[in-house]
Amino acid sequence: MRQKYGNTKVVYDGHRFDSKAEAARYQELKLLQAAGKISGLQIHPKFQLVPKSKTRRAVTYTADFMYYEYPEEGYTGTGVIVEDVKSVATAKNKAYIVKRNLFEYQNQDIQFREVIL
Repeated sequence: MRQKYGNTKVVYDGHRFDSKAEAARYQELKLLQAAGKISGLQIHPKFQLVPKSKTRRAVTYTADFMYYEYPEEGYTGTGVIVEDVKSVATAKNKAYIVKRNLFEYQNQDIQFREVIL
């Protein structure tokens, strides 16, 4: 079945990725972790943006990756990075933009990176 944005789902290392680009980024991050540049690599971490109530469903955001980066000397952030791999087309998706903005607003101590491939 053809996907909405023409992507091809991929299974790699037992993980299901929404695109070849996402699987390729996972391979890069695994190499960075093996080299000691990052640690704690997580795949598809889920964040609650709006809690469930009696009248509405919870709103969640699932990122592609989360990891800890070892920053340069003098860096004052937490070192927590959340990444989302996007094509130019998917980066313009309105629902994604709203969720990304909510995530960034609620998690100002986490650095958000959008990787456009």
